[in-house]
Amino acid sequence: MERQGRIIIRGVVQGVGFRPFVYAKAHELGIVGTVQNAGSEVRINAYGDKFEKFLELVAAGTPHSIIDSVETLPLTDPQPDTFSIITSAEGSLSGLIPPDIATCDDCIADIFEKSGRYEDYFATSCVNCGPRYSIIRSLPYDRERTAMDEFPACNDCLTEYTDPLCRRHHAQTIACDSCGPRLTLLTSKGEILPVSDPIHKTAVLLDQGEIIAIRGIGGFHIACTGDAANKLKQILGRPEQPLAIMAPLKEIRDLADLSEEEEKILKSPAAPIMVLDKKDPAAIPHVSNLHTIGCMLPYTGLHHLLFADLKAPFLIMTSANVPGYPMITDLEQAVARLSGTVSYIFTHNREIVNRCDDSVIRKEHIIRLSRGLAPRRIAHNLGNEAILGVGPELNANVTIYRDGFTITSPHVGNVRNPATFAYLKETIERLSGLLKPDIKVIAHDLHPQFLSTRLAKEMAEETGATVIPVQHHMAHIAAACQEPCVGIAIDGVGYGTDGKIWGGEIFTGEVPDLHRAAHLMPVLMPGGDLATKFPERMFFGILPDEDTERILLSRGWSDSDIRVLSQQVTRRFNTVQTTSTGRVLDAAAALLGICRQKTYDGEPAMRLESAAWGIKPELWPLSFSKDGNCRVLDTAFLLRIARDEYLRSKGDFGVIRTIASSFQFNLARGIVLLATDAADEGGFTKVALSGGVSYNEAIRRTIADEVHSRGMELVINTDYPLGDGCISYGQCVWAGMSIR
Repeated sequence: MERQGRIIIRGVVQGVGFRPFVYAKAHELGIVGTVQNAGSEVRINAYGDKFEKFLELVAAGTPHSIIDSVETLPLTDPQPDTFSIITSAEGSLSGLIPPDIATCDDCIADIFEKSGRYEDYFATSCVNCGPRYSIIRSLPYDRERTAMDEFPACNDCLTEYTDPLCRRHHAQTIACDSCGPRLTLLTSKGEILPVSDPIHKTAVLLDQGEIIAIRGIGGFHIACTGDAANKLKQILGRPEQPLAIMAPLKEIRDLADLSEEEEKILKSPAAPIMVLDKKDPAAIPHVSNLHTIGCMLPYTGLHHLLFADLKAPFLIMTSANVPGYPMITDLEQAVARLSGTVSYIFTHNREIVNRCDDSVIRKEHIIRLSRGLAPRRIAHNLGNEAILGVGPELNANVTIYRDGFTITSPHVGNVRNPATFAYLKETIERLSGLLKPDIKVIAHDLHPQFLSTRLAKEMAEETGATVIPVQHHMAHIAAACQEPCVGIAIDGVGYGTDGKIWGGEIFTGEVPDLHRAAHLMPVLMPGGDLATKFPERMFFGILPDEDTERILLSRGWSDSDIRVLSQQVTRRFNTVQTTSTGRVLDAAAALLGICRQKTYDGEPAMRLESAAWGIKPELWPLSFSKDGNCRVLDTAFLLRIARDEYLRSKGDFGVIRTIASSFQFNLARGIVLLATDAADEGGFTKVALSGGVSYNEAIRRTIADEVHSRGMELVINTDYPLGDGCISYGQCVWAGMSIR
């Protein structure tokens, strides 16, 4: 039986209370020695009769740690008399610190303990909770390398920090009202308000209908009560966009259908926004006019304290940045950008080193990978070379591969915006600074004009790295499945290998050898991006005939407007072709009068789904054709059936809802038949699904049901978003499998 050894534990072992955990186990078992952070590994020198039991316990890790490997080596160093935590050292960087963690129940209890040391202190935390990624500057994870370095611990905090029996033993974020970050309430112009209790005052102002910017863990939110929701929407210029709410669990249960699994995710340390089905689809339309609503629980001490003083049942909590732009993180930015939106600014004085928006999940599928979920680290053997995936243009993030792991950043945004493009570069620098990869391969989107493509090429010129372009929808499938499969990629738009705009694709093969086997019928987008903003243009582009003209005329289009639109289609002037699934759904929403103008990303398709919610679809015929070696689903044929039904409906909204449900169902049925027929023909047993349209529950369920009925396996990667938040990961996978 071994009585001593050097134990090296690798993985996510920083920022998870690992050293105090090891110390406690050593104390419990009479082990002497040392424990030390070294890069992203923990090194333990241990001596004692119960060494093997100690090894078993420490190898299990803490609740938030991820153990990759445990190595035991001989130990010849002299045996010390005690067990101690020693100064951190350089070491392996294959791991990473965890994402930010919601305030734990123990700390919440401390905050509300009368006359307790942490009573009413908003930044209370311990080894099991609190900010991590948002405050880290470099590894190893010690206070002096975080934003907490600005707040030297007081004697009372130091006492707990050095107490092996305290859960704040070696908690790098330990702070109290005497020594930690503080709160300030300001006017929108940045003038400090002299209030003794800024949390209570903020709650009172919110209950009075004021709109307030609140600085959180990863950036600023704009907050108001439900009564002020319409006012906020008008100020933001987004009158139709659904807003997320923060509320206690009871309020969420009263408002939405909450499955056991959804409640588990909602209450998890990640504390994401959950997109839930309302019990009454028509409830609180001023907050969300869809059948769903985004809900999250209070996840910081500040949130819990606010709700303790708040009379309103819930708060609107929306990111303070413009959609697609980076989170606002500092006070100067908030004053400059939000003074016309909010009346007050409620802030703390702890620096946000790494901004992080709220994560969003629907059912088990991630919509936005961010706070609490990212950086996301996945074990994956892609070879020995370090790889960078710079992501897509919209809903971007970045992924770095090194030493058998991919690490994906939190959500970045739409990099066609200069500010977000700068944030993309900043994110690459931050993640590279933590991981220290020697990048040899840079993967980017196939589109030659994307800013991220140019960045990849510039970086390659500077470093000598190899660049690998990856087609957008093939990256979707690479993110979903790395085995032989049929891949379904259904989304908005992506640059195809033929230089055309794709978005409804069926592939066969195995990454990186995928072949386009089928697709949706290419349709016209009159005006290009203008057809995305005004989906009636899309409707006309697919069905450019007199029946469509009559519908548009009845809605206020002039003869000259329609003549110009018709000439665009006939002459193909400023008109592109696309196989996009999203644009076809937009056209259906426009035809049915459900959404005539897009005011936020994905609005037409989301409103179409809501209109169809709970309505039994009708079975329609399908039409297929061939395009070379590809089979093609005729989406104009489906839209024509929908239009015929619409003209017979005479505006009856019940009938229109049935048409919406039937269109979604039959479109999904056509897509999955393309895929399963290709699988039968090629002998594939797996069907992978990815792309933003897959968030539509009715479409995803229809695809799943048909795949399963044919005896095949549906593969969906639930570790990453179905939308473009998986692309940088897919690019890394594709590049790694290309060079192995």
